Amino acid sequence: MKKHIYLLASLFPVLSYGQVGINTTTPVQGVHVGGPTSTVKVEGLSYPANPNNLGPGNTTRVFVDANGDLMLGNVQSNIAILFDSENYLDDNSNPSVNQITQHGYGDGFTYAGVPRDIPNSTFTLTQPAIIEINYSVSWNIEKNGSNRVGDGNARAIQTLLYFRQNNYLGPVVTHDLDGNLIGGAFEVSSGSSVIGGGLGLSGQYYNNKHSLKGEYENFHNNGTDYVKLPAGTYCPMFSAQLAVSDASSAGAMKMYIGTAKDEVQIIAHYYN
Repeated sequence: MKKHIYLLASLFPVLSYGQVGINTTTPVQGVHVGGPTSTVKVEGLSYPANPNNLGPGNTTRVFVDANGDLMLGNVQSNIAILFDSENYLDDNSNPSVNQITQHGYGDGFTYAGVPRDIPNSTFTLTQPAIIEINYSVSWNIEKNGSNRVGDGNARAIQTLLYFRQNNYLGPVVTHDLDGNLIGGAFEVSSGSSVIGGGLGLSGQYYNNKHSLKGEYENFHNNGTDYVKLPAGTYCPMFSAQLAVSDASSAGAMKMYIGTAKDEVQIIAHYYN
């Protein structure tokens, strides 16, 4: 009889306040799980019982509906491909649009290329998200229209992707959702005074020793990166540089960006 009285007395504070304590005798919420390493398991949200659970090795977002019920979001609520182009940039070689002139090492990047299909060159975020960018941008290199690079010098070809707001002529997006400078404190185009914005920096070396032979086109640089962005409309764009240690000995070599197939993929990872 004494045991029953003691049990009722110990539960009374919890019942009187409508609170349940697990691993604690002083709950401060409706359900309070105490302990520094405590967890909560809901069988109905587990894999494979719940088809919206992404399974082993993955995490799935939990939502609260209008009735206060916990549920798993579907794939579309967690991740979405917002943009996927298999030939993004205009393929023509135009000195005023996509030409990069050779510089010495570290002289900087130059804006290059325009979207092939301008009306469909943007994507829109309706809520903040972590954006994953994947790209494969094409380029070729030459001394002039009839001669290839033939001096045997190694040249660095570097590319990056950046975003403009609203359309391909809009202002460069230089800061992320939290106000941090995107990609570090350097100019995405030399002399533009625009600091920050570069994503997916990628590069490789090219050299050739014969002015009439050797491959000079259909090369690609590939890049991947992540950035947290607020809601808004964005347009992916490119910047590049062609660098050599001795720019004076061989003349002004030229590189063109976007002369073949260029793939751009934008994936949103939603987190709230």
